[in-house]
Amino acid sequence: MKVGKFLLLFLILMGSVILFGSRGVLDNYRLNQKLLDLQKGNEEIVAKNDTLKKEILLLRNDLRYIEKVARDELGMVKQNDRVYRHVE
Repeated sequence: MKVGKFLLLFLILMGSVILFGSRGVLDNYRLNQKLLDLQKGNEEIVAKNDTLKKEILLLRNDLRYIEKVARDELGMVKQNDRVYRHVE
């Protein structure tokens, strides 16, 4: 009878260590979730880097794109362009 109680206590103790201990099931689940979040963040950064690389190539080689950026972002105009201002 004493062996059964000790065996039951041992199994309960080992089960709790497996579930809640360091490198246990719950710890492993949390680490997997964190890994998935980091992988998703990496994918977003890679996509943003690809977009920026394409924009760099356009800025180095495409005069029409450079002109578009100069007009849209810097407010520049060509010679002989008419500029209209709307005043309220």
